[in-house]
Amino acid sequence: MKKLLKSILYLTICCFAVSFLAMKVKPKKIIFFGDSITQQGVKPGGYVDLIKKSLDSSKYEVIGAGIGGNKIYDLYLRLEDDVLHKKPDLVVIYIGVNDVWHKQTSHTGTDLDKFVKFYQALIAKIQSGNAKVILCTPAVIGEKKGGRNEMDAELDKYSAAIRELAQKNKLPLVDLRDQFVAFDLANNPDDLEKGVLTTDGVHLNPKGNKAVADVLLPLLK
Repeated sequence: MKKLLKSILYLTICCFAVSFLAMKVKPKKIIFFGDSITQQGVKPGGYVDLIKKSLDSSKYEVIGAGIGGNKIYDLYLRLEDDVLHKKPDLVVIYIGVNDVWHKQTSHTGTDLDKFVKFYQALIAKIQSGNAKVILCTPAVIGEKKGGRNEMDAELDKYSAAIRELAQKNKLPLVDLRDQFVAFDLANNPDDLEKGVLTTDGVHLNPKGNKAVADVLLPLLK
């Protein structure tokens, strides 16, 4: 009887130990939530891929949740399925280009007041699931210097709104808008519309992907 009790006790202790170790080594789940820039970011050499390769896979699980053409309300509509159901520890929101760009290309952009309301609702729902949030400003729609791209003024307004949301909600901010504008100013002597950090004025080339990965990594770690 004593041997049986000892065996049961031993097995119980082992089960608790295994459960504790499993909980201890469970990797933190990071989801990158956005549009085609993030969708392309999971491909080899993309910013999500570079981040994934730079982080210890035993400590971090990196997931890209980008869909081409998405705007802020698209993210809100697919939040449950693509983010909350996966129970992330951290969500990086990188959105805003299409909300501005599509005003020009297809007249289906997002008015600034609606953009802010949807964005705030998005933040609130993610935080209600006990996940941390990092915000990113949209980088560029054209790489000409001195505010000479057609959508620069609008993009600046939406970036300013995201900065205010970060401050209001006390969230970390990755200001890609400022970073890309500064880089183009210093590294675009021929005033090219594309080809410095982007392939087409919007989507990232290898340098652009590395720039985004480099600025995000310290916050993720």
